[in-house]
Amino acid sequence: MCCIPEKDKPLEAITPQAGGAITGVYVTLRDAEDCYVLVHINQAVATAVDITIEQATDVEGTGSKVITTAVPIWADQDCASSDALLRQPDAVAFTTSATLAHKLVVFQINPSHLDVTNGFDCITVKTAASDPTNITAAQYILSDLRFGGSTPPTDITD
Repeated sequence: MCCIPEKDKPLEAITPQAGGAITGVYVTLRDAEDCYVLVHINQAVATAVDITIEQATDVEGTGSKVITTAVPIWADQDCASSDALLRQPDAVAFTTSATLAHKLVVFQINPSHLDVTNGFDCITVKTAASDPTNITAAQYILSDLRFGGSTPPTDITD
């Protein structure tokens, strides 16, 4: 295995959409060593955006609940002026600044961060309601796939 998507599989989590409360696609982490959740926000109105990661027991969202183990987070609060992803304190959620800017927030989720004892192996990304003119999109990057290859197995069905 040499390249995306054979080793690191990108998946759409949230299609670009206006800033209501948004729930992304649920994805299983059973075949990945890590999952990076990349959230893009084009903030047109000065309203902070709350981002959370939830866990579930299947890709239908059964038993969905907020993760309880703090995870690594990076953020670029103004992509137009810098490409620096600044390390944030580990947390279970992130709130952007209210500054008008294009933002990128990255969460690193290891499957061990989930409630594996109770069968939780799926995640979703959620944003709380924001101003309708703020546009949000997100993707997952499943890394170090256990079963890669030219056509990796699906991760949006159980």
